Amino acid sequence: MARIAGVNLPDHKHTVIALQSIYGIGTARARAICARTGIEPSVRLGGLDEPNLARLREAVGAYTIEGDLRRETAMS
Repeated sequence: MARIAGVNLPDHKHTVIALQSIYGIGTARARAICARTGIEPSVRLGGLDEPNLARLREAVGAYTIEGDLRRETAMS
């Protein structure tokens, strides 16, 4: 399992679907991340090598997600 933003993502799902397991990433943002990193959305997450996973981690890190987003939402 790949771990991105503190979340274990399922290896057997397509990249665009697996990214949606992260709180704060929906369909549009997942597609934008795939386009930004140059990773084909239909590739299964388990089929990605470490450099591609590093690019995904970097791209996902540019957004407010998971704990920070939950905290921000709760304080509003």
